[in-house]
Amino acid sequence: MSIALSPLQLRRLRLQNQLLSENSRSASTAEVVRRLCALQSQEWPSAQLAIHARAGGITQASVIQAREVERAFVLTWSLRGTLHLVAAEDIRWQLALCGAGAIRGTRRRYQQLGLTEELRERGLREMEAILGHDGPLIRSALAERLGARGIPVEGQAIHHLVRFAALRGLICLGPEIDGDLTYVLLDDWLPAGRTIRKPTNPAAELARRYLRAFAPATAEDFARWSGLGKRVIKAAWGAIAGDCVTVAIPDGEAQMLKTQLEQLDAGTPEAVVRFLPRYDNYLLGYVSRAFMVADEYAKQAHPGGGLIRACVIIDGEAKAHWKLEKRRAAIRLVVEPYENLSGAEAALMEAEAGSLGGFLNTSAELRIEDA
Repeated sequence: MSIALSPLQLRRLRLQNQLLSENSRSASTAEVVRRLCALQSQEWPSAQLAIHARAGGITQASVIQAREVERAFVLTWSLRGTLHLVAAEDIRWQLALCGAGAIRGTRRRYQQLGLTEELRERGLREMEAILGHDGPLIRSALAERLGARGIPVEGQAIHHLVRFAALRGLICLGPEIDGDLTYVLLDDWLPAGRTIRKPTNPAAELARRYLRAFAPATAEDFARWSGLGKRVIKAAWGAIAGDCVTVAIPDGEAQMLKTQLEQLDAGTPEAVVRFLPRYDNYLLGYVSRAFMVADEYAKQAHPGGGLIRACVIIDGEAKAHWKLEKRRAAIRLVVEPYENLSGAEAALMEAEAGSLGGFLNTSAELRIEDA
């Protein structure tokens, strides 16, 4: 008989593995990205806040330093063809595993934009020459140079060209210039000699890493998160079956790594508050979000159209959504709770708001609206 988990136990295990519980937070920006395998980053400012939620005593400046100077991780399109932060030593094998599928999934859009295979390949050659000589370049500057060489860049064409080049492992996002992210050649940004690392079975390695960061989880969860095809998912899940144990969760069965079972014997952790940004891994890493938001509030957390709101979670459950307002000499965190909060919950939010202010090197004001 499998171990049965209550909704609270399920949330706490996922918090633990997502580095969101107090006793699992990291002290290293780079370690957060490495442990999560890939951190959702279609909004770079949100990705910085996601790292803060999982690491104590760090600053926004240290996150930027880790990406732009230490280059411990890279910002690029990877899983599901979406922007992620990926550890430097993992990016090449991850792209080799996931890039081609993401490109195949975009064929129809390429056709709509007139980006034939021949044009895309020529675009790669031109990008390599341009960035090799003039990089780093912001998107508009890169588009201008590509257009001058006869590569279509109007509308969404430039977006899909740079995404295609990133999924092929040619380019990635480089330093910010006046608030704009730039493009650079991946081999210039991360010389291959310091990042060559290829697991014997990359799909199985990704599945194992996924469980390490998201368990308890299912093969369907892994498929949604990774974007890999059904055959690859089945083979990868089968390859690590001997390392896993099945547990019963409220809506079915899920897997954990056997090494994670000791988490079940840990004492009851104190409830924690985390201000999770839009598109956080905790909000996106599973097929169902029922474990972390009540049905009556689900539309407030994820209203549809691909939008995943920034959520305040208390003991792993979404209790509010929030937004960050920049003031003249401070920030204000405006919280809109789904139901009335207790005094203890408000106090935990106040403390976490102060931590976020420290991360951003400013003072923070918390405003909790009426439910």
